[in-house]
Amino acid sequence: FVSETAAALCLSAGYRAAGDRMWQGLTLLFALVPCALVQLSLVFIHRDVSRDRPLVLLLHLLQLGPLV
Repeated sequence: FVSETAAALCLSAGYRAAGDRMWQGLTLLFALVPCALVQLSLVFIHRDVSRDRPLVLLLHLLQLGPLV
C-alpha cells in the first residue's frame, strides 16, 4: 500500500511539472479514494476485534493498518 501510494504521488508530481492538471487530478483521485476506503473498512473490522482503538486508528492513518 505504501509503495503504491508513493508511486502514484510521484507520478502526480510529474504530471504537475509537465502542466497536465487533468491527469494529475485523476491520478490523485484514483490513488487516494481507494486508500481511504480500505482504511475505513479496516477501522470498522478492527473496531469489533481490538481493544486498543487509538493505536489502531493511528496505524490506519499512517497507512500501516493493513500490516496489523
